[in-house]
Amino acid sequence: MYRIGIGYDIHKLIEGRDLIIGGVKITHEKGLLGHSDADVLIHALIDAMLGALALDDIGTLFPDTDPRYKDIDSTILLKHVYELIKKRGYTIVNIDSNIIAQAPKMMPYIPKMKDVLCRILEVAPENLSIKAKTKEKLDAVGQKLAIEANAVVLLEK
Repeated sequence: MYRIGIGYDIHKLIEGRDLIIGGVKITHEKGLLGHSDADVLIHALIDAMLGALALDDIGTLFPDTDPRYKDIDSTILLKHVYELIKKRGYTIVNIDSNIIAQAPKMMPYIPKMKDVLCRILEVAPENLSIKAKTKEKLDAVGQKLAIEANAVVLLEK
């Protein structure tokens, strides 16, 4: 049995925060605003995984009203959701994802992101795609006000 899920996230860029994407700290003058570390890629992955299982979304599972999740490392949340996948008898077949940012450039960080995510999700690198895109200077992302990500995951039982 196969199940597919899609996830999306966006966060505003602000000064005074670290920029963490895909579990990797990225050198940049701004970071993403959020209750947790605001890792847009991991949040999109989590929502894709939850969607494939037909479970609630990330905000329901890890509400921003719960102080336990204040500034939490999103890789911890990802590990928790991956455990839900395994408990239900599924494995990850493959993941396809996009990080959409006008700046900074993501390409130099993608190999490390893949290392982090493949380790946590027990997938081979050839089964995890992370692509970097821009918005061609259009909308909030294109004006360097935000960063967004989307992801699709295929599960197999």
